[in-house]
Amino acid sequence: MSGVKSPCVCVCALDDDNICMGCQRTGEEISRWGSYSDDEKREVMKKVAVREQAAMNFMPVTGTPES
Repeated sequence: MSGVKSPCVCVCALDDDNICMGCQRTGEEISRWGSYSDDEKREVMKKVAVREQAAMNFMPVTGTPES
Protein backbone atom coordinates (compact mmCIF):
# COMPACT_ATOMS: atom_id res chain seq x y z
CA MET A 1 0.00 0.00 0.00
CA SER A 2 1.20 3.48 -0.88
CA GLY A 3 2.37 5.89 1.80
CA VAL A 4 1.16 8.97 -0.11
CA LYS A 5 -2.59 9.55 0.04
CA SER A 6 -4.51 10.79 -2.95
CA PRO A 7 -5.60 14.43 -2.64
CA CYS A 8 -8.98 13.54 -4.19
CA VAL A 9 -11.91 15.21 -2.41
CA CYS A 10 -14.59 13.72 -4.72
CA VAL A 11 -15.25 17.04 -6.46
CA CYS A 12 -14.18 15.87 -9.89
CA ALA A 13 -14.44 18.52 -12.58
CA LEU A 14 -11.65 19.67 -14.87
CA ASP A 15 -11.41 23.37 -15.71
CA ASP A 16 -10.35 24.85 -19.05
CA ASP A 17 -6.69 24.30 -18.09
CA ASN A 18 -7.30 20.57 -17.44
CA ILE A 19 -6.94 21.08 -13.66
CA CYS A 20 -9.37 19.37 -11.31
CA MET A 21 -11.29 21.98 -9.32
CA GLY A 22 -11.42 19.61 -6.35
CA CYS A 23 -7.89 18.27 -5.94
CA GLN A 24 -5.88 20.62 -8.20
CA ARG A 25 -4.27 17.76 -10.15
CA THR A 26 -4.12 17.65 -13.94
CA GLY A 27 -6.12 15.05 -15.81
CA GLU A 28 -2.89 13.19 -16.55
CA GLU A 29 -1.81 13.25 -12.88
CA ILE A 30 -5.20 11.87 -11.87
CA SER A 31 -5.16 9.07 -14.44
CA ARG A 32 -1.57 8.05 -13.65
CA TRP A 33 -1.76 8.41 -9.85
CA GLY A 34 -2.06 4.66 -9.24
CA SER A 35 1.09 3.90 -11.22
CA TYR A 36 3.25 6.66 -9.72
CA SER A 37 5.92 5.83 -7.16
CA ASP A 38 5.69 7.55 -3.78
CA ASP A 39 8.43 9.97 -4.89
CA GLU A 40 6.44 10.86 -8.01
CA LYS A 41 3.30 11.32 -5.90
CA ARG A 42 5.19 13.66 -3.58
CA GLU A 43 6.27 15.72 -6.61
CA VAL A 44 2.64 15.94 -7.74
CA MET A 45 1.63 17.01 -4.23
CA LYS A 46 4.18 19.86 -4.39
CA LYS A 47 2.59 21.03 -7.64
CA VAL A 48 -0.88 20.70 -6.08
CA ALA A 49 0.20 22.95 -3.18
CA VAL A 50 1.41 25.61 -5.62
CA ARG A 51 -1.84 25.41 -7.61
CA GLU A 52 -3.93 25.63 -4.43
CA GLN A 53 -2.03 28.73 -3.33
CA ALA A 54 -2.46 30.33 -6.75
CA ALA A 55 -6.20 29.55 -6.69
CA MET A 56 -6.56 31.14 -3.24
CA ASN A 57 -4.71 34.27 -4.38
CA PHE A 58 -7.00 34.75 -7.37
CA MET A 59 -9.63 37.39 -6.73
CA PRO A 60 -12.01 37.98 -9.62
CA VAL A 61 -12.84 41.58 -10.37
CA THR A 62 -16.57 42.31 -10.20
CA GLY A 63 -18.53 45.42 -10.99
CA THR A 64 -17.08 48.60 -12.40
CA PRO A 65 -14.29 50.74 -11.03
CA GLU A 66 -15.30 53.72 -8.97
CA SER A 67 -14.67 57.10 -10.60
